Amino acid sequence: MKIALIGYGKMGHAIEEIALKRGHEIVCRIDRDNTADFDSPAFAQADVAIEFTTPATAVDNYYKAFAAGKPVVSGTTGWLERLPEIKEACSKGNTLFYASNFSLGVNIFFAMNRWLASVMNHVEEYRASLEEIHHIHKLDHPSGTAITLAEELIANTDRLSQWSEDKTGDDILPVTAIREGEVPGTHIIRYESDADVITIEHRAKSRKGFALGAVLAAEFTVGKQGWLTMQDMLPFLH
Repeated sequence: MKIALIGYGKMGHAIEEIALKRGHEIVCRIDRDNTADFDSPAFAQADVAIEFTTPATAVDNYYKAFAAGKPVVSGTTGWLERLPEIKEACSKGNTLFYASNFSLGVNIFFAMNRWLASVMNHVEEYRASLEEIHHIHKLDHPSGTAITLAEELIANTDRLSQWSEDKTGDDILPVTAIREGEVPGTHIIRYESDADVITIEHRAKSRKGFALGAVLAAEFTVGKQGWLTMQDMLPFLH
């Protein structure tokens, strides 16, 4: 498989390492200084593009790749206010595989969160909260993973209606975002009562789990069309 990398920072380098080990070829590397390469013969060779950039540039990158006829796998978060238009573009023959987190462990954590929330929905003595910690270079907050966790927790909890980083209230799930050091990503969900605290946590050790998931998603995406997510891919993993 021939891969174009859009964004060649730490995640881009980690993805490259995993992709090469799995026998793939990196045919194009696009970063902030060579965006004209979307129109290059090298980019035209790619079977799929893997995109990890910034919230401000991600959507434009998708459209540039779509214009070249390339499917995109993206883990950039912070742009979801434009999700309806991207889904509309995908309904017209373009392809985007999006995940707020490509780690297989995190997607297991998502399932644990949904299950625990459905159980705790019947135990009103406990108050839920969510905390996420990432490296100082991460621009958006809370993380896309935290937003997914918060929204799925709320969907399974009748007494909660929204999440917030600053508002308080009985129907609000409090979310705390911390930026420190080079932390790859930690997400903690707590249920606290007067008697005790129940905690589930996912702590990434490095970017390798995210990179592997992105390459697996690229392998899955080639030859498919439309809007794709981890929910589409996970049943096919063995």
